[in-house]
Amino acid sequence: MATSTICQGILGIYETHLSVKDMQRSVSFYKDQLGLPLARSIPERDAAFFWVGGKENGLLGLWGGGSGPLQMQLHFAFRSTKEAVLISCNTLKFANIEPLGFNGEPVEEPVVIGWMPAVSIYFKDPDGHSIEMLHLLDERADQSFGVQSYSAWTARADNQQA
Repeated sequence: MATSTICQGILGIYETHLSVKDMQRSVSFYKDQLGLPLARSIPERDAAFFWVGGKENGLLGLWGGGSGPLQMQLHFAFRSTKEAVLISCNTLKFANIEPLGFNGEPVEEPVVIGWMPAVSIYFKDPDGHSIEMLHLLDERADQSFGVQSYSAWTARADNQQA
């Protein structure tokens, strides 16, 4: 079977798992601060699972221990609506979470990754894992844009139309 045939049936990542140091703190973060529905907690296995975008869309698994090599931190992105990303700085701050840019710097607005193009915002969970909320834009990609603020992206588009 050709690789392209297999790939055609792949629609996205359904399941992601993270190693965490403090299960209670992490469950609180994902449930109370991000608002993900807890699908199941298995205390005897030191594990918890959350639905992401509903049961049909995705699952996030947390595993206690935090014993990854070099205190490894991981990255994943939530596929999000454009509106959710655009208001994310306010909603994250309201939940006492610092919005971050592409290089981990504090930001006041989402960034655009020009080559995709996608609008996104980053933040950290209690174990330092990098989390992103991302929405692919319908506009034409612009690799020369690099990664800049959303307002720079919209200004660029306004300048191109003028």
